[in-house]
Amino acid sequence: MLSLDNLGARYGELFELLGERKAQVLAFKEYIERETSWLTAPASTRFHLNIERGLLLHSVGVACNALGIRDLFAPDIPDESIVIAALFHDLGKVGYPGKPYYLRNDVQWEITKRNMTYKVNPEATTMNLAVRSLYLISNRVELTEDEAQAIVAHDGIYPVSGGVNNLDYHHKECRLQMIVHFADKWTAAVDEEGRQ
Repeated sequence: MLSLDNLGARYGELFELLGERKAQVLAFKEYIERETSWLTAPASTRFHLNIERGLLLHSVGVACNALGIRDLFAPDIPDESIVIAALFHDLGKVGYPGKPYYLRNDVQWEITKRNMTYKVNPEATTMNLAVRSLYLISNRVELTEDEAQAIVAHDGIYPVSGGVNNLDYHHKECRLQMIVHFADKWTAAVDEEGRQ
């Protein structure tokens, strides 16, 4: 079971699975660890893993679960594609270098009544989080088309604000996108929230 105690070891193990793009990904890893809140950001403001290092814990969990799903259903998909797409699917939650997306909340009633330990940084440029994830990684790591789709559409098809999110991908999802989507949902709902 993944926890904050074994997070560092599991995180490091993922990079051992990389292939041709290992140097690119390791340089990107160093960059986001140095320039963004990747190592400390929460996974959300008040829902799953709204704790320091929550985003990293969630992302490593998704990558580990995605590898397991891949082993069952699509063993031909390379480890490298699974690690890149799953580990960095929510990277947009770091915001931008020098401008984190999440800030510690200082409004006591929101913390107490709503469990909102973090708030969104009003100075961060508004952008869909999956699109920001793709923006951040694609500037430094060459991605396959399937990896790009898996990152930008990892949330699947959900109703939002009078419409549907990611409808363009409906019935056109690649296998990698489906794996990352399910691993993301399973990790958040079962592993992190304890749903039975």
